[in-house]
Amino acid sequence: MSNDRTTDTPLEGENDTDPRSDPSTDGDLDDLGSQVDVEGDVEIDEDAEDDLLGGLKVDSTADIKVPDRLVDQVIGQEEARDIVMRAAKQHRHVMMIGTPGTGKSMLAKAMSQLLPKENLQDVLVYHNPDDSNEPKVRTVPAGKGDQIVEAHQEEVRKRNQMRSFLMWIVLAVVVGYAFLVVGQILMGILAAGIIYFAFRYSNRGSDAMIPKLLINNADRQKAPFEDATGAHAGALLGDVRHDPFQSGGMETPSHDRVEAGAIHKANKGVLFIDEINTLDIRSQQHLMTAIQEGEFSITGQSERSSGAMVQTEPVPCDFIMVAAGNMDAMENMHPALRSRIKGYGYEVYMDDTIDDTPEMRRKYARFVAQEVEKDGRLPHFTPDAVREVILEAKRRAGRKDHLTLELRNLGGLIRVAGDIARARDSEQTERTDVLEAKKRSRSIEQQVADNYIARRKDYELKTSEGEAVGRVNGLAVMGGDSGIMMPVMAEVTPRQGEGGEIFATGKLQEIAQEAVENVSAIIKKYTGESIADKDIHIQFVQSYEGVEGDSASITVATAVISALEDIPIAQDIAMTGSLSVRGDVLPVGGVTHKIEAAAKAGCKRVIIPKANEQDVMIEDEYKDQIEVIPVSHISEVLDIALVGEPEKDSLVDRLKNITGGALERGATAQKGNSGSPSPQ
Repeated sequence: MSNDRTTDTPLEGENDTDPRSDPSTDGDLDDLGSQVDVEGDVEIDEDAEDDLLGGLKVDSTADIKVPDRLVDQVIGQEEARDIVMRAAKQHRHVMMIGTPGTGKSMLAKAMSQLLPKENLQDVLVYHNPDDSNEPKVRTVPAGKGDQIVEAHQEEVRKRNQMRSFLMWIVLAVVVGYAFLVVGQILMGILAAGIIYFAFRYSNRGSDAMIPKLLINNADRQKAPFEDATGAHAGALLGDVRHDPFQSGGMETPSHDRVEAGAIHKANKGVLFIDEINTLDIRSQQHLMTAIQEGEFSITGQSERSSGAMVQTEPVPCDFIMVAAGNMDAMENMHPALRSRIKGYGYEVYMDDTIDDTPEMRRKYARFVAQEVEKDGRLPHFTPDAVREVILEAKRRAGRKDHLTLELRNLGGLIRVAGDIARARDSEQTERTDVLEAKKRSRSIEQQVADNYIARRKDYELKTSEGEAVGRVNGLAVMGGDSGIMMPVMAEVTPRQGEGGEIFATGKLQEIAQEAVENVSAIIKKYTGESIADKDIHIQFVQSYEGVEGDSASITVATAVISALEDIPIAQDIAMTGSLSVRGDVLPVGGVTHKIEAAAKAGCKRVIIPKANEQDVMIEDEYKDQIEVIPVSHISEVLDIALVGEPEKDSLVDRLKNITGGALERGATAQKGNSGSPSPQ
């Protein structure tokens, strides 16, 4: 793009070279180094690396130094971090997909710190004397734009002074002539008024000589970072303001009504758009053009505005785009825009968890220090308080030997704990403050679940004692981190149609509906009874929000088999687990939250898939309240849940005869597998 697009004569300072434009002063991208660890800041006790602090020897988080660069503050996400650093060096676009709160926006801001500020530019818009609706554009090194505008303003000021001086001379001559020579004072005053307004009217045109500083990077210390998440077309692509006075000498010059968009403000920097799929198709198409051309003209976005008649020369928008979103972002994203990013950049999936190592524990301790520093009002955390935060990170990971990377929510816990400590005028945040914060910072889903459990206690809608036929205490998760107990009831009736059918109520989603249908294979195989002349009714009690997954499969199977065989089920048991058509109990998600929900509801025992045994990280207060029983086959579930010795023993023996060595094979398979299958 040419740096001179106007016909105006360059003013003083306009063509001066800026030392920041020297390519030899580019950023230190070749010497970025590896991610900063905590070892260099504090003493590490290598014999105590199994501690939750990873061996850190500190009195509080005040002893932990926080890195200056944002890219070094990122925890986990090693692959994404490397890609961002590489993309900054090579000027590539990046698309980050992953769970909210895993560091996408932080990495985008970190990229802007890695880009060289020496290449920044100011952009000016000039009046076009040939066509006022096509303003001219000029780019100059950052810091020169102010000088150019001031030079034009000074020139206009001097010109106006000269015109004013000339006007007063003419007025004096006209009035003097009318009074002294002609003797017509009234005519002299009238002529003076006409001359005055003529001068003032003609003087308005001088304002058009002053360019508008569209982009000013004079005081910017690093490359620009523009967050255009949810921006409408005008804010993203630029706009031209409407002029209500379009004639009669009262109109505002077109170039003075031009407003820069986020794509122009991000020139030589980073444009970050989260939830990229929420942009309308037209904006995505224009964004694609801006990425390809590196420049984009500004025009009025509303057809009813006078700005729609104005279109500037192309304005530079040579930015790096960082697009972000969840998995659904790729479905509604313009395929051509994604192709541009993929063809000229990188796609990266953000991790949800990271391996629980001493090094990562130390970085989580530093994360606590980072959050305290960023807030600026929180007391620093004691070592025990940091240990409790790291323990919560382990629980929220939902996997053994892993830590969660959903750090935004974890940061919320840190801030609530700090607020509690500050409210009691404590100099440091203690472990008790973190424990209290865990209660106060419950999610809406957890609060709803707790209220639901309390109401069920009031109206005795739950049963955690005794025994009942065809009734099982199932377990579910609300919102991903809140467990709730959900009873499942089954009833067997004589058939009403041509063949036996299974009816399920409770707003079942597709996967849950399929799981119920798959249970029929288990029933046919393991009960030895024909259900052709029976209808089976299954009710998910009070599942007002619906059931989405298949984690209630063993619950449904147990309830139906109990109803078919008329064998009661112990009501002090709750259970969760998926079920294969061969009777294997498969792993599920949210097992820790489900166990805690069962304990809150008063259950004494809970059945979980054996593959989930390593994922159990319940709070200490629940460990003595409930017994966790891992199982690998439906016959084990029935052996534990059913009561009534003669009937139960007969059924279990029959199941074992049918399944043969299923349990032995399952045990052998468990020993042979070093890892656990993914939750269903």
